[in-house]
Amino acid sequence: MYFRLLHDDRCGSVSYLLGDLDAGEAVVIDPRGGDVPLLLAMLAEQRLRLRGVLRTHEHDAQLPQRERTALAQLGAPVVGAQAPPGGCVVVGSEHLHVLATPGHTAHCLSFRWRDRLFCGGLVQGADCPHQPSPALPEALWDSVTRQLLPLPDETLLFHGHAAAGRAVGTVLELRRWHPWFGAASRDEFLTRVMPPPEPAAPAAPWPAARSAAPVTAR
Repeated sequence: MYFRLLHDDRCGSVSYLLGDLDAGEAVVIDPRGGDVPLLLAMLAEQRLRLRGVLRTHEHDAQLPQRERTALAQLGAPVVGAQAPPGGCVVVGSEHLHVLATPGHTAHCLSFRWRDRLFCGGLVQGADCPHQPSPALPEALWDSVTRQLLPLPDETLLFHGHAAAGRAVGTVLELRRWHPWFGAASRDEFLTRVMPPPEPAAPAAPWPAARSAAPVTAR
């Protein structure tokens, strides 16, 4: 197998290229427009045909048209929010299983391949510049506790952003030391990630009572 990580030093975003050299097929996960020239060169060098562009999540409001135009040059179908969970993406003799993991955004997906899970910004908290807090906190808790934490400790988690120079973690780290999920209850998690309510505006004071003008007898 052919596996490469592409890191953008300016914004910290990370994308991944995974290919079956024997079958001559590949997929790319969470590419950026700036990756396209390098991706095309790598595909050509390894004689790989791109089978799909896999997107763990989308920030459409922050995705300018020039980015969409650049990614269209890859000429491969996009597997994103519309992909049915429980299915798989076939790359030669390899299979990437599609998991529905909403929470970071409403329609997040994760892709599991062997002992690796490509989960985008799912557990990265404020490290995603476009979504520093989860869009759906309750759904995020369910996704992590039901889909990620039951995986073996040694499962590698490949993130969409490199935090403090690290793009890869493990389920063990997530379970024990993550600032949101490590040994936390659901209520503790929601307290940490949900902003406090806005303080109520002070009530307007009652107008001062006016004293009656004295009545002068005639």
